[in-house]
Amino acid sequence: MQNQRVLITGADGFIGSHLTEALVAAGYNVRAFVYYNSFNSYGWLDAISNDIKNKIEFFPGDIRDPNGVREAMKKVDIVFHLAALIAIPFSYHSPDSYIDTNVKGTLNIIQAARDNKVKRVLITSTSEVYGTAQFVPITELHPKQPQSPYSASKIGADAIADSFYRSFKLPITIVRPFNTFGPRQSARAVIPTIICQLLNGAQEIKLGDTNPTRDLLYVKDTVNGFIKIAQCDELIGHEVNIATQSEISVGHLAQHLIDCISPSAKIITDSLRLRPEGSEVFRLFGSNEKLKSYTDWNQKYTLKEGLKETINWFFIKDNLKQYKFDIYNV
Repeated sequence: MQNQRVLITGADGFIGSHLTEALVAAGYNVRAFVYYNSFNSYGWLDAISNDIKNKIEFFPGDIRDPNGVREAMKKVDIVFHLAALIAIPFSYHSPDSYIDTNVKGTLNIIQAARDNKVKRVLITSTSEVYGTAQFVPITELHPKQPQSPYSASKIGADAIADSFYRSFKLPITIVRPFNTFGPRQSARAVIPTIICQLLNGAQEIKLGDTNPTRDLLYVKDTVNGFIKIAQCDELIGHEVNIATQSEISVGHLAQHLIDCISPSAKIITDSLRLRPEGSEVFRLFGSNEKLKSYTDWNQKYTLKEGLKETINWFFIKDNLKQYKFDIYNV
C-alpha cells in the first residue's frame, strides 16, 4: 500500500478519522473524502495535529452524488468506503435517507471504482446485519437479519458490492467491524452516552435496555484490521469480521464506567431509548478466526485499556463540551 494513493470516504467521521491518521502516519498518500458543508468543516479531522492534516488531500463532496464520487476516485489505487448513516433510531423515521446514502452511495463508490480500475475496494459493513445471534461466535456465514431500516440498508449495500465482485471481478472486500468504540465516537453510541452523563455530574444515568451484549472493539484495533485486510489480496471477494470474540452486557459495561468515574451514580431505564421489541439486537459476539487465519491481526487493547483511553479523552474539557449530554442523541 505504501506510495499508493488511498481514498477514504467518511474520513471526517469517528472510525474514518482514526484510519486517516493511521494511514498518513504510516506514509501513505491519503485523499480524504469529507461531507461538503457550508462551514468548511472537516469533521473530526479538524481536531487532528497539523503535522498530519497538512499531508492530507481533502475532497469535500457527497457520496450520493455520482459525479463527485467519480472525480474523487481519479488516480486512486485503494478505496476505504466508510461513509454512511449509522444511527439506528434515526433510521426508524427517516429510512429513505439510509437507502440514498448507504445503498445508492455504495453503488456510486463501486461504479466509480470500476470505471477507474481501482486495485482494492474495502466496503465497510456492520455487525448489525447479523441481528441477534443465532449461534456464537458469529462467523461470516451467519444469516443476515434486518432488524432495523439501518441494518437493512447495510445488507443492501453489502449485496450490491458482492454482486460487482461476482459480475465484474471488482476487487472488493466487505469489512465487518463489530462494536467499535473510542475517542470521537458520537453520543448516539452507548459508551459516549454513559461517559458524558457521568462527567457532567449526572447521578441517574439514562439508558435503554441493559441486557443486550456487545462485542466491543477499541478503534485502534479496528483501524489495524482495516489496514491488514487491505494488505491481503487473498481476502478479495470475502466478507471479514473484525471482532474481539468476547461479549459484555450493556449493564455490566455501564457499571464498570460508573465505578471508574462516579461510583454513587445509578442506572435508570429511559423508555425513549428502548428499541421496538422486534428491532433490538440482544446478542453480538463475533468470530475473528477468519481475519486471524488470513492476516497477522491481533487485538492489542483489552476492553479496560480501551475504556481508560476513551475516558481520558473525554476528561479533556474541549472534547467533552462538543457533546450534548442532557438530550437523547438520536
